[in-house]
Amino acid sequence: MTALVTGNLPLVAGAPNGIAKLRELILALAVGGKLVAQDPSEECAQALLEETKLVRNSLSKRPKCLATVDEDIELPAGWARSLLANLALKLTDGSHNPPPDAGVGFPMLSSQNVRDGFVDFSSPSRFVAPEGFEKEDARTRATPGDVLLTIVASIGRSAVVPRGAPRFSLQRSVAVIQTLLVPEYLCLFLRSPRAVAYYWRHAAGTAQKGIYLGKLGELAVDVPPLAEQHRIVAKVDELMALCDRLEAQQADAEAAHAKLVEALLASLTQARDAADFRASWHQLAEHFHALFTTEASVDALKQTIVHLAVMGKLVAPTEGQASSLDFLAEINAARAQYEAVPGRRTRQRADQGVLMAPPPYPAPAGWEWRNLGSLLFITGGVTLGRKLAGRELVSLPYLRVANVQRGFLVLDQVKEIEVPADEVEKYKLAPGDLLTTEGGDWDKVGRTAIWQGEMAQCLHQNHVFRSRPYTDKFSSRWVELYLNSPPARDYFAGSSKQTTNLASINMTQLRACAFPVPPLAEQQQIVAVVDDLLERCNQLIVGLGLSCQRHEQLASVLVEQAVA
Repeated sequence: MTALVTGNLPLVAGAPNGIAKLRELILALAVGGKLVAQDPSEECAQALLEETKLVRNSLSKRPKCLATVDEDIELPAGWARSLLANLALKLTDGSHNPPPDAGVGFPMLSSQNVRDGFVDFSSPSRFVAPEGFEKEDARTRATPGDVLLTIVASIGRSAVVPRGAPRFSLQRSVAVIQTLLVPEYLCLFLRSPRAVAYYWRHAAGTAQKGIYLGKLGELAVDVPPLAEQHRIVAKVDELMALCDRLEAQQADAEAAHAKLVEALLASLTQARDAADFRASWHQLAEHFHALFTTEASVDALKQTIVHLAVMGKLVAPTEGQASSLDFLAEINAARAQYEAVPGRRTRQRADQGVLMAPPPYPAPAGWEWRNLGSLLFITGGVTLGRKLAGRELVSLPYLRVANVQRGFLVLDQVKEIEVPADEVEKYKLAPGDLLTTEGGDWDKVGRTAIWQGEMAQCLHQNHVFRSRPYTDKFSSRWVELYLNSPPARDYFAGSSKQTTNLASINMTQLRACAFPVPPLAEQQQIVAVVDDLLERCNQLIVGLGLSCQRHEQLASVLVEQAVA
């Protein structure tokens, strides 16, 4: 069976989580007696169990001996099976009431310090003062050669306390096991898929699952002869080192792939002219199926499509079409008519004189650059926490930053707010309105999505700007494309106010954003082509997901067959 599986290792390694599956396979084969050859001349494991029993009987406070449970799995020749409680000279956990952090002293470790195969002493959960450490129950300590096992939350990580380790104590999330088995072998068994499945089958708790020591002691452990345990440990170390190399190579390959995709996509946006662009596109198209093999690479392609679109490189202009000046004249007329309505807010009349940020690239033929505030009516939203005593209030849903994502809205959790009845019209959203986030976390700055009238009487808060076209002819989708494109994102990043991990823009900066205005027909054509291409990209991502699921299922089947 081993030969059959190793013949498929490249397939497993190439699957999603393939190297993790390889590690599981190695452990499963190791503790199943299928990784190294048995030697009939070696003393059988039963002798080791008898020796363990004698040592346990000599201890004044030995753990209670339990009856061995029945297991259907057949043992290799010379092996024996016993419960963990019967194999342990000590089976306990750490302190249930750890002392306060003394800042200095002896380290106290938690489950976070126990990794697969090693103990991390660099960042203990706390320090115990020397006087407190000496008073602590010895049960909370471990010595070199003991096996540590995480038993709360992240269950199933195990390591052997190394020689020369500093004196330390433990929190209750870690079990300590002393045994006459080769500790590294027991460590491997405790990490094997069979053992991990046992932990989770018997785990208890709500917020954090854990396995009690009593139930842990009932884990059936397969015990090889002592010499074979050493051979198994050596072989597993050798194979895990190979997995480490595979993992490093895979990481290098993924990084190289990402750089290649980035470079080739950049060649499209940096093309000097139409001929240069066609050459770069031809080069990319020849290797399409080799380049776009991950969700990240397809997302990069989607960003490039949008970037090309807003630069006017995705669609050839219609011969003889009018320039955008005629369209801009229509917008100016619509804005004047809008502002002429008595009682309407006219704060943006001065926006025609607002300085425009430098355009990020030359305007294509027939296009014009304008500041966004001269094209759209941009306002803030309702402010939370105002004093509204004595006013007639109504409770209505409103959109927050969390509801506005890049190119779409998330409306599964829409909160309500009380606002004065006479302010509803001022903050009410209308279909076609553009919502742009003021900021927060770095990725939230300038995120823009279109409101399509998904619910009646919906408002927006003051951390979400609303931009409303003056005319139905103005494409909200074109605005959304540009504000989510790399050039606009660079503008928001460069002009935003930045603090630790946070950034934000104000309304003046949004109104000053340089915005490209193509002729109306070209604008509509670009939007149609982009939407079609992005949908094709989404279908490609779905196909990649299905392929990943098939590889994942195949890898799992191979592991299951190998240990059957």
